[in-house]
Amino acid sequence: MFGHVSEKTRKEVTSKGSGGMEVILSSLEVLMTLITSVSSQLKLKCGGRRTGVFVSKGGTAVLLHLLVSSSKDPPANEELMLHIHSLLGKVGLKDRKFGVKARLNGALNVTLNLVKHNLQNYKLLLPCLQVLRVYSSNLVNAVSLGKSGALEIMFEIIGPFSKKSTTLLKYVMLTSITALLCVCSSGMNARRAVDRGHLPTLLAIYQDWHRNDTRHRHVVIRKSILGCIKNLTNIKLGRKAFIDANGMRILYNTSTECLSVRTLDPLVNTSSLIMRKCFPKNRLPLPTIKSVFHHLLPHIPAGGPVAQLYNQPPGGKTHLFMSPYRSKIGCKFCFMSPLTSLYAVLETELHRPIIIPTTPSSLGPQNRHPLREDLLTPKSDESPLELDSISISKRPEGTADPDLVCSLGRLVLDAGVNGDSVDGPQEEGGEQAVLEVPDTAALLPLHDPDLYLEMVKSTRSVPAYTEVAYPDYFGHVALNLREPILERVYGVQRTKIFQDIERLIHSSDILDKVVYDLDNQRSVFIDNGESLKFNSKFESGNLRKAVQVRKFEYDLILNSDINSNHYHQWFYFEVGNMRPGVRYRFNIINCEKSNSQFNYGMQVLMYSVQDAINGSPHWVRTGSDICYYKNHFSRSSIAAGGQKGKSYFTLTFTVTFQHKDDVCYFAYHYPYTYSMLKMHLQKLSALRTAQIYYRQDDLCETLGGNSCPLLTITAMPESSSNDHISQFKSRPVVFLSARVHPGETNSSWVMKGTLEFLMSCSPQAQSLRESYIFKIIPMLNPDGVINGNHRCSLSGEDLNRQWQSPNAELHPTIYHAKSLLQYLRATGRTPLVFCDYHGHSRKKNVFMYGCSIKETVWQTNVNTSTCELHEDLGYRTLPKLLSQMAPVFSLSSCSFVVERSKEATARVVVWREIGVQRSYTMESTLCGCDQGKYKGLQIGTSELEEMGAQFCLALLRLRRFTSPLELHNHNSHPLDTENDLIDTRSIPNITSPTTYVLEEDEPAFLEEVDYSAESNDENDPDLQDNHALPDPNSDSEFSRQDSLN
Repeated sequence: MFGHVSEKTRKEVTSKGSGGMEVILSSLEVLMTLITSVSSQLKLKCGGRRTGVFVSKGGTAVLLHLLVSSSKDPPANEELMLHIHSLLGKVGLKDRKFGVKARLNGALNVTLNLVKHNLQNYKLLLPCLQVLRVYSSNLVNAVSLGKSGALEIMFEIIGPFSKKSTTLLKYVMLTSITALLCVCSSGMNARRAVDRGHLPTLLAIYQDWHRNDTRHRHVVIRKSILGCIKNLTNIKLGRKAFIDANGMRILYNTSTECLSVRTLDPLVNTSSLIMRKCFPKNRLPLPTIKSVFHHLLPHIPAGGPVAQLYNQPPGGKTHLFMSPYRSKIGCKFCFMSPLTSLYAVLETELHRPIIIPTTPSSLGPQNRHPLREDLLTPKSDESPLELDSISISKRPEGTADPDLVCSLGRLVLDAGVNGDSVDGPQEEGGEQAVLEVPDTAALLPLHDPDLYLEMVKSTRSVPAYTEVAYPDYFGHVALNLREPILERVYGVQRTKIFQDIERLIHSSDILDKVVYDLDNQRSVFIDNGESLKFNSKFESGNLRKAVQVRKFEYDLILNSDINSNHYHQWFYFEVGNMRPGVRYRFNIINCEKSNSQFNYGMQVLMYSVQDAINGSPHWVRTGSDICYYKNHFSRSSIAAGGQKGKSYFTLTFTVTFQHKDDVCYFAYHYPYTYSMLKMHLQKLSALRTAQIYYRQDDLCETLGGNSCPLLTITAMPESSSNDHISQFKSRPVVFLSARVHPGETNSSWVMKGTLEFLMSCSPQAQSLRESYIFKIIPMLNPDGVINGNHRCSLSGEDLNRQWQSPNAELHPTIYHAKSLLQYLRATGRTPLVFCDYHGHSRKKNVFMYGCSIKETVWQTNVNTSTCELHEDLGYRTLPKLLSQMAPVFSLSSCSFVVERSKEATARVVVWREIGVQRSYTMESTLCGCDQGKYKGLQIGTSELEEMGAQFCLALLRLRRFTSPLELHNHNSHPLDTENDLIDTRSIPNITSPTTYVLEEDEPAFLEEVDYSAESNDENDPDLQDNHALPDPNSDSEFSRQDSLN
C-alpha cells in the first residue's frame, strides 16, 4: 500500500505543469494518508502488539519530529495535528521513554500551545489533552509544563456541571482533569496551584458536580476532581488551604450523602483519604510520652533506648512514681463503699488498701441489713477491720446452673447496724463482715481466692498496687460455648473514621471530659452520674487515661512500658457506673502496630462481675463494630525510633452492657497474673504423689524484688538402686520457658496446660515423666507481668533480645536462665528440646519458629559454594508431630529461617551457643484458627491449655523418633563446623518490622485488609494508573445520548 502511494506521489510531482504549491499540497495529502493508514493499522485486532512493534522501530521519534517540524510554520494544519496527537496518545502508552523523548524533541510546548489556542475546538483539544496527560506522567515534564502555564490552561477548561454539555465536551472535561491530576503530582506544581487559589475552585467544582449529577452518570469525573484535590493536599500548604476553604465540611457532607449508594464508594473512599490526611495532627493529651511509673535501675547502660530515655530533658510535667522497693503488703482488711461498688480491702504498711470490687446488687436483700455509707466507709481516725474479723464462707445456693454444674454463692458483705447483730465473731464495735465466695473447686481445681490473696501479699509492684481485680480473685471458668471469629461488617471502619471527623466539624458537641488520669491521681473528677468510672490500679492493669468525648464515647490511652515511651498494646481495666442497653464506644487511641487481628475478627475480652455472681464467671469475647486504623495523633520521633511523621492507631469497639450498676473488666487477652502463677504452682505442688519428682526453686530475684520460679519435674526413680538412679540421671532434659513478653498472656495458659498434664496421674503423663527431666521457667518476666507492661521488663528492654549478652543486674532472669543452660551443657546434659512459649498478635493458629542452616541459606541466598551443607532434619520432627496431634497447630505457618533481627532471641542463642538442634519458639494466636477442628473460632483458655497438653504428648511420641545415641549424646554441638555460614553480616533482615520500636518475633503480616477506602495511605489504586482512561467510543458513561443527561 505504502509503495503504491509513494509511486503515485512521485508521478504527480514530476508531471509537467505542477507548481510548488501543488507539490506541497500533494505531499501533505500523502502524509495524511500515511498517518491515517498507520492509525487504522494500530486500531486493528492485536493493535497493542502492532503498537509495540511501531515503538521498537523508532516510530515515536518519527512522530515527535513530525509534530515539531509541522508546527514551525504557523498556522499548523489542524487535521494533521489531530492525527499526529491521536497517534501519540496511543504510542505514548506503550513507550516507557515517551516522556523523555517528547521533552528532548521539544514537543511539550507544541502540544501545550495547541491546547492554549484551541480551547473551544473540542475535536482537536481532546487528543492534545490526552497527549499532555501522558507527557505529565514524567515528573520532570510535569514540572516543566507547570512552569509553562499548564495549570492555568487546565483551569480554563475545567468548569461546573452543565446539562447542555455534549458527550464530547464531558469527555474533554474528564481528560483535562486527569491531565491536571498528572501535572499536580509534582510538589512544585501543587504548591503553585495552591498559591494561586485553585484549591477552593476545585472544591466548588466538585460540589457543583455532586449536586447536579443526581443520576450518578459522571462518577469518573467526580472522582478525578477528588484526585486533583488529593494531590494538592499532599503538601502541608495544600492541607492548610483545604482546611481554610472549609474542605472538611464540604467533603464530609458530600460523602455522607453518598454512603447509601454502594456504587459511589470510590467517591466516599477518596474523600475519606483526603479528610484523614488533612485532619490536623495532634499530640496525645499527656504531659509526657514516658511511662507514668518509673523504676530506678542499678545502672544505666551506655547506649540504647533506655539511655536515650534517661537523657531526655523533662518535658512538661513528668510524673514519676518511685517503686517502694522494700515494701510488702500487710495483712489487714477493711471495708469501703464507693458510689458504684463495695470493696473488701487489704491494708498495706503504707496504709494503702488492696481492694476486691463487687457490685451493690451482690448484697442479697434476703440476708443483709440496710447499709449506711457512713458506717461502711472507714473514717480517718478509725482503724480498719482486722483480718480476724473477716470470715470467708463458701455457701452454694440456688439451683444448679448447666454451665457451671454446681451453683455459686454470692460475694456478700454483712454488717451490724444500729445494734443489730449477725451470727459469727464480731469486733468490739459490733461490726462483722462475711465475704462469701463461690465454691468452684470442681471446675477450678487450681484456683482458690483465699490463696490468691495470700499470694498477692508477697507480690511487689512499682506503683504499689493495692487493689485486686475481681476476675483474678474470683477466677475464670472456660466457656462451653464456641465463640466464632467476628465477621467484619462492610464499611464499619469508614463509619468510625467519619465519626472521628465529626469531632472537628462539630467541635461544640465534644465533651472532652477527663474521667480517669494516672498522671493526676490527686485530682478530683466531677461526677454527675453520667460518666463511666474507670480503674486499672491492680496487678497487670494498664489504662493511663480516659476521656469522655461524647455522652457514650470514650478515648482511652494506654501506659507505656515502665522505663520506656512505647509498646502500647496490652490493656486491662475496670469500668463501672454503666447504663444497661446503651451502646458505649471505646477508642484506644495510642496503639502502635500498623495492623491487628482486630481487623480480622478478633474481639476484646470482658468479664462481668454481675454475671460472675449470678453463676457465669467467664471472660467472654465481646464488642461490635470493631476495627483498627491509623488516627490523627502523631508520634514523636523519639518514640518512633527517629522516624518522623508516624501516627498512632486506634482500636475501637462498641459494647452494650446488660446489667445496671455492674462492674466489668476489659482485657486484650485472657489475663494471667504473677500472683495467679504462684497460686497455681502452690496448688500443683499439692498434687505431687510418690511417683512424681517435683521441685520448685527460685531462679533469681528480679529487678522489682520478685522471685522467678524454676521447676524441675520428672518421675521418681523406682528405687535407690544404682541402676534406677543411673536411669534417672540419664534422662534427656527438656527446657521450657514462657511469658518473656508480659502482654502475651496466652503463653501462660499454654504453659498452664503443660504443667497440669505433667503433674497429672494419667499413664501418658507418667510415661512422659519417666522419659524426660523437665526444667521449666513458667514466667521469665514477672516484673513486666505485674506492672502491666506489654513487651519489656523494668529495665525498659525487650528481654528476648538480651540472650547474647545478658546483664546480671539488668536482665537477671535471662542471665540466670542462660547460665543454667550453659551449666547443663558443661555437665553433659544439653537439652534435647528447648521451647519458649510466646503469643502472636498478627497471625492465626499455633505454630513454631525453629533454626535450620539449610533453610536459612536457601532463603537468604548466602554463598555456599565453598562448603557442602550437612544437616539433620530432626528439627522438623516435633512440629510435624504437633500438626498431626494438635487441632490448633499449623505446620504451614512454621518457619526455620534464622533472621538477623532474631539473633539475640532465646531460640537462636540456645541453638547456636548451647547446641540444641530442636530449639523453638512456639507462637500461639491471640485471635483464633483458620484451619482444622477450630476453624472459624476464636481461641479460648481451654484450647490454649489443650495445646499445652498436646505439646507434652508430642514430646512423648518424639521419644520414639529419637535414636538412643542422640538421647545419650545430646551434648554434641552440631554447629561447631558451620558457624561461619551464619555470620551475622551475611544474613539479611528478612522481616519487615513495623517500626523501630516494634520489631517482634513475627514475620510480615500476610493477610490483607481493604484499606484503599479506609486508611490514609497514599496508595490509591484507582488513582495511581494515570494512563488508564476510558475510550470515548466504548465507555458507557459517554456513549449515552445527550438527551439522557
